[in-house]
Formats: sequence, structure tokens, C-alpha cells
Amino acid sequence: MKMTAAQRNQVHDWLQEHREEMLSDIASLVAIDSARGEEKEGMPYGEGPYQALCEGEKILRKNGLSQVAMHGNRVITGEIGPGDEAELGILAHLDVVPVGNGWTVDPLKMTRRDGKIFGRGVIDDKGPAVMALYAMRALKECGIALQKKCRLILGSDEECGSSDIAWYFDRNPVPPKTLSPDASYPCICIEKGSLKVEASAQWERETVPPRVTRIDCGVKINVVPGEAEAVIEGLSKEAVEEQAQKETSGVRFTVTGEGDSVLVQAKGTTAHASLPETGNNALTGLLSLLDHLPLAPSRSRDVIHGLCQLFPHGDTCGKAAGVFQEDEESGALTLAFSILHMTDEGVMLNMDIRSPMCANETNVRDVLVEQFASLGLHMEKEPMNPPHYVSKDSPDVQRLIDIFAAYTGERLPALAIGGGTYLHHIEGGVSFGCEFPGYDYNMHGADEYALEDQLLLSSEMYAAAIYDICG
Repeated sequence: MKMTAAQRNQVHDWLQEHREEMLSDIASLVAIDSARGEEKEGMPYGEGPYQALCEGEKILRKNGLSQVAMHGNRVITGEIGPGDEAELGILAHLDVVPVGNGWTVDPLKMTRRDGKIFGRGVIDDKGPAVMALYAMRALKECGIALQKKCRLILGSDEECGSSDIAWYFDRNPVPPKTLSPDASYPCICIEKGSLKVEASAQWERETVPPRVTRIDCGVKINVVPGEAEAVIEGLSKEAVEEQAQKETSGVRFTVTGEGDSVLVQAKGTTAHASLPETGNNALTGLLSLLDHLPLAPSRSRDVIHGLCQLFPHGDTCGKAAGVFQEDEESGALTLAFSILHMTDEGVMLNMDIRSPMCANETNVRDVLVEQFASLGLHMEKEPMNPPHYVSKDSPDVQRLIDIFAAYTGERLPALAIGGGTYLHHIEGGVSFGCEFPGYDYNMHGADEYALEDQLLLSSEMYAAAIYDICG
């Protein structure tokens, strides 16, 4: 059932009146560093995610949702509407990626400036989670009755594999309809598949200079690294600086003396691993610099050279490695070289691949296994995560396109994305917002932000979607 113009105006006015409350609730969640930590008793994902759930539970109760509950200290839920089981589930998450460096504001204190709010999680996904909550509260307090139940489901492990939601749905039914505000408008009907690459090798300790004694880069597999560093023994600071000045990657290098060694720090630009082309990978830039230095023959030198050949700086589609794939519906394969740790005795690395529907284990995973073997590295032969697909012509997709058009005046087609949401393994699940076309919100990077007016408009559109499905 569609909302009337009067109901739409009523919700709009209510949300404007409660803008400050919404922002205050977002700020209280942003203040908690909810990146996954070490498991503790009663805290399966560490103290931060658990504290975010506890704060979220308070916020759900304060805002008048019914049947508010904590599930295994992994997920919290709250509801509006009648009935025993939910017709609609809205899935969002309260965990975040690590804060990282490069912020111009305190990442754990929501900052308001020029209509924007800054802080880790304001767009991914604490801000959108609160936006969905206020859509539910607006319907309830405006007296716009539902005929079916809507359940808000907030998890705490989305950034590290979504084991929380898998645990929850092992014990609770999946609603017939599911939405998530953890992606883009107008709606997402395809989420690419993925492959998490892990490869490693060990060798006898190397001692002959000039040599690389250490490389360290990366904090999470789904983040394009903005910083990387290496220690080189046996070359002068001046020789390394001379080569650094010749590099054309756009990565910035700082070279300092460290006893008999030289420390090289690389500075690029972080990005979400689903959009590696929007960043500037500090790791691949650093490897390029090291590959151009006159290092002594060694396993580490050969590995550095081989990695530069297979994954050159700027190749975010896997072309050099021979795994590039593309199809019309889901787009191109992307590859983010995100983690590498090397010593004089071995190497361990991780890459994050987002794969279109035409990709499979034969033309992607097995090719990489052989490529790494050619460098003397063993790659774990893990299964690929299949893509998530909903027809762009389905009524659920068209409903959301209609709502977005009604509120923005733009009728846009459904999208395919490289990112994965809680809906990836839920049949028929469709992501709806909260990112608007044409904006880069620095998600997973420094100075992550959201626009206040966009969050309120998103809340209006979610109220319309809830009423369409449950009214």
C-alpha cells in the first residue's frame, strides 16, 4: 500500500522536528570503536562490537520499538507492527572497519560541518541503521498503522564475514522481504561474488645485502591500504630517495635512516576493496619502488619482482594476472592487494577479489593458484563466494526504484556492486541506499562522512518502503 501525500508530508515534518535526536543517537554510536577485537567471555567479536550492541539496544528501547532483544551478544532486534512474525526485515550493522590514519577530525567523535557529519561509521553503517530506526519510529508516532510487522535487525560482525547474521538466522526465521541500507540508491539487485586470497611462503633466513628485511602493510582484507612501509639493509638513504623520486605511481614516500638500515614509508589513498580503482594502493606503489632497487639475488627479491609483474600498481582488475572477467549485468572483476607481511624468512599476503557472474573457480581461483605457485607461494584453495542475484524486473526492485524516483525526481536503473551486504545469502534480498549517486563518502577511509539532509531523506524513503510492504 502506498502512502498518501498527506502521510508523506506528515512523516517529512516529523523527521525534520526530530533531526537533532537522530544525530544525537548516531553520535552515541560513533563514539564507540566497534571494529572487531579479540573474543572475550560474552563478547564474541570483542568489547567494541558488544558495547555498540548495548548502546544500540538502549537506543531502540528509547525510540519506542517493541520486542527489543539481544541475541547471543551478536545481534539486536526491535519491531513495529502487528503479528507474530515479521513480513519485512531491515538489516544493518553497528561494527566498523578500523579507524586508520589520515583523519582531520576525531573519528570517534561525530563532527558536524557544512551540512555533513564526520566520523567512523556515519555512512557505513551506523548512520543508516539509525535512519532506518527513525523511519520506523516516524510511522509509529505519526499514527500510520501497519498491517504486518517490520523488524529492525542490527548486527556486529558484517565487516569480518557476517557470522553474526548467519548465527541469528540459524535460530530465527528469515522474513519474506528483506532490505538493507548498507549500499547505494536506487537499489542493488546484484552483489558480485568474491574470493579472499591468502598466499604464503617460507625460506631460509637471508643475510646478503642489499636486501629487504621487512615489509608491513594492511589492517583488513577489504580495505585498499593507504600506508605501507619497508626496511632495507645495505643501501644508502640517498640511493633509495633517488629512486623514490623517479616513481610515477602517485604514492608519496618518506625515507629515513634507521641505524644501518633505511626505513621507507609509503602514503597512498585508502578505499573500499569493492572499489579499488578509487584509491591509490600504497602497497603496490611500495613494491614498485623496491623492485627498482639494486637488491642482491634472493627469494625475497624474486617474490617482490614476481608480485610486481602479476599485480602491477594501478591494475585493479587482475589483467596482468590473467583473471580479468566482465559481463554486461554485473560488470568487471576487481582486485585489491590489501595485506602483505614479509620478513627475511618468508611472506604472507591477502587479496580481495570481487567477481562478476561469469567468473568461476576455474577461470579465477585456479589461475591464481598456478600464478602464485610460479613464484613459490602456496595459495589456499578456498571456494569462491557466489554472487547474489535478484532480477531487475522483480516487483521488489521496481517498488524501490519507484520510491526513489518519487522522492528525488530521478528514475535510475538497479545496480550491480562489488560490495557485499548482509543480504548476500538471503534469497530476494535487495539493498536500498543510503549512498546517493555521484558522492564519494570516504567509506572505509579517513574523514568518512554523510550528509544530514540525505539521511533524513533516506529515512522518509524507508518509511515509504516499510508502508508499501507492511501497510
